Amino acid sequence: MKVYSYNLRVLFLSALCCGISAAVVAESQWPQFRGPNASGVSETAKPPIKIGLTNNVLWEIEVPWSPSSPSIWGNQIFLTTFHDGQFETRAHDRRDGHLLWSRGIKAEKMEDFHSTDGSPAASTPATDGKNVVSYFGSFGVICHDTNGKELWRHPLPLALSGGSYGSGTSPVIMGDRVILNRDQDANSSLLALSLETGKTLWETPRPGFNGGFGTPILWHNSGVDEVVMPGSIRLKGYELKTGQERWLVDGVSGFVCTTPVIGDNQLFFAAWSPGKGDSSFPTEWSSFLKQFDKNGDGKVLRSDFDPVTWDFVRGLDLNRDGELSENELTAIREHSAKAENVLVAIRPGGSGDISKTHVAWSYNRGLPYVPSPLYYGGRVYMVKDGGLMSSFEAKSGKQFYTQERLGAIGSYYSSPVAADGRIYVASLPGKLTVVKAGGETPEILHQAEMGERIFATPALVEDKIYLRTEKHLYAFGPASRP
Repeated sequence: MKVYSYNLRVLFLSALCCGISAAVVAESQWPQFRGPNASGVSETAKPPIKIGLTNNVLWEIEVPWSPSSPSIWGNQIFLTTFHDGQFETRAHDRRDGHLLWSRGIKAEKMEDFHSTDGSPAASTPATDGKNVVSYFGSFGVICHDTNGKELWRHPLPLALSGGSYGSGTSPVIMGDRVILNRDQDANSSLLALSLETGKTLWETPRPGFNGGFGTPILWHNSGVDEVVMPGSIRLKGYELKTGQERWLVDGVSGFVCTTPVIGDNQLFFAAWSPGKGDSSFPTEWSSFLKQFDKNGDGKVLRSDFDPVTWDFVRGLDLNRDGELSENELTAIREHSAKAENVLVAIRPGGSGDISKTHVAWSYNRGLPYVPSPLYYGGRVYMVKDGGLMSSFEAKSGKQFYTQERLGAIGSYYSSPVAADGRIYVASLPGKLTVVKAGGETPEILHQAEMGERIFATPALVEDKIYLRTEKHLYAFGPASRP
């Protein structure tokens, strides 16, 4: 180790339960994936601008590889990993990074996951300062207290999701319950567990939804607390108390990796997936055979692909028999035809199918595949692969700029986060870019090469930023305040 010289009402209730003031909570928590209600925004943090391997490094530690992001409460940083054949929930000291505790668990079977970009521990833990909730698709949900004592576990059937890419969604704490996206290749659902006991409070089936990576958020919509959950082709809102479906927006992306955000009394969702004429991948059977049937026997088998290519195409193997068929390709083509890659702004107050009544505005270019959109300072921002950034007025959809280059090429898995008038964006190859919020073009304030791939989304707390790379966890901040 190297050491260097949910809506606000729900958060307030959590603070009272933990016996600490709301002011302290606002200063020292980043409780889940992308922080408060998955917004990606800290209203109080003032992290440094110049960040890099030699700039404002408070400490650096090695951590086992997993793409999950850090969550923070008080002086503890919580991570999930897959290490030495077991799943782990870890707590690190925020002051110097040292490991406070690690609790492991083994699963009887292992879910499928991408061999180079995936992990069976991809989900970010959630905390309310008293409980630490972790989800592993090969096991289920497990809850510890902040000292590492196991409080309960809720085993679940092996997740078969994400087109065989593994689980990617993260659990969230909403008041007295844990909410989990269980969209899979079959038997999809939205699940609510008791935060106190881990017992099922409700489970709402989601027929027709395939696997996806989005994380649920809380929306206080027309006096009702709702769970908003994206999925294949549709975005839906459910009553938090009962799990009853309240509304849906039809015609969004066919496969969802992103999470919605809230701002200016609207909800924003943006997602892209292959299809709709923007993919060069052949979907007609004759073209598919010509490209992939190596021996001309009229079959396309797993053995026809190298391991890396199979990682990307095995999601087409709907029945998981190791052979890609014409029927499977036809089903995927028909599914894609119903989808639309789009950014939508949704007004509150609707019920039933609100696709034509409550979509305030939409846009269909420059869309992100994995990074979630960001609402900040009255604007919506998106970052897509290739390092292309777009910015819109949240209320009207007015375009300030679209697909402007950040000078950081490559894929993007980490989602943008914001604080103190700045947006922090990390590319998969490992370049961190700091952009000034606002403006008619993205003004780049600083860029740094981290020397390792970055999958995780940074956490912003007080005057610090915490960044997990492929092999390390970093804390950046003013050197005068370690």
